[in-house]
Amino acid sequence: MNRCMPAHSPLSKAIFFIAACAISICASALFLTNAHAQTRSFPATVVRGFLEVAVPPTVALDGIANQLSPGARIHGTNNMLLLSGSLAGQQQWVLYTRDFSGQLSEVWLLTEAEMALDWPGTRPKRFFFF
Repeated sequence: MNRCMPAHSPLSKAIFFIAACAISICASALFLTNAHAQTRSFPATVVRGFLEVAVPPTVALDGIANQLSPGARIHGTNNMLLLSGSLAGQQQWVLYTRDFSGQLSEVWLLTEAEMALDWPGTRPKRFFFF
């Protein structure tokens, strides 16, 4: 008694083709949903600043020397975690939170759309000289 279909039968080829199409449609729909509709949520305690990474864990935040906490997490514009060493020498607009000792605990690099929003602790965009 043969319970398996031969691999070369027309019915098995049709089933394989339908399954492959269904998988590719689901995968492309998942990719498009994640790529275009991704919004990030931030804690209520975030503050915006201008971050320059010198030699990690030393950073300059708005021109003032600061330090990343030992467990600091840096989120890229795609919300993936980055290593502080990969940002050495770069300057970025960020949102950040501090831990209980005053060190930077979480940092989010901002996208172009997020930079246009007003965040707490930001400097005014125009400077008026009287």
